Amino acid sequence: MNDATDGERAALRKVRRWLWIFVVCLVLSGLTAFPLESETRWLAELAAGPGAPVTDRFPALLEWIERVRDGLAETNARYPFLAYGTDWLAFAHLVIAAAFWGPLRDPVRNVWVIRWAVLACAGIIPLALICGPLRGIPLYWRFVDMSFGIVGVVPLLLVLRALRPLVERAEATGHPRPA
Repeated sequence: MNDATDGERAALRKVRRWLWIFVVCLVLSGLTAFPLESETRWLAELAAGPGAPVTDRFPALLEWIERVRDGLAETNARYPFLAYGTDWLAFAHLVIAAAFWGPLRDPVRNVWVIRWAVLACAGIIPLALICGPLRGIPLYWRFVDMSFGIVGVVPLLLVLRALRPLVERAEATGHPRPA
């Protein structure tokens, strides 16, 4: 085997490893969107429990967590059909994760999916900045939301950097090499 082939294989292993990390995080994010009422109840209990640093150091955060918990509980009790929206949010995360099957199999031919995902991560920031104030979301929580896009884009950018020479070679030869 020549060095280029070994280098390509090493790059593809690195790419797939980062893609798997991204996919697993998407799936976990999606799955956690189903039981929101239970999760916010647990979070409020943890944040307000004995010795919890949130109670003393971040009272506004604790107030927000409790408000979200109460809002979800009241809404689910009176209007459970509204939770269907977060069910669709969860489903969307799972579908997006499934879209990465192509890049996992052949990242060079499916580099467009990775580029699209970078744009989607970037889109989280204006969404949080525009819709957050319209929905009464505190600024600090919008930063939490924006962090998902910032953290999510890191593995994707690492993937694109590792793929760059492989994509350029495929484009120069007129056809992607099978992975």
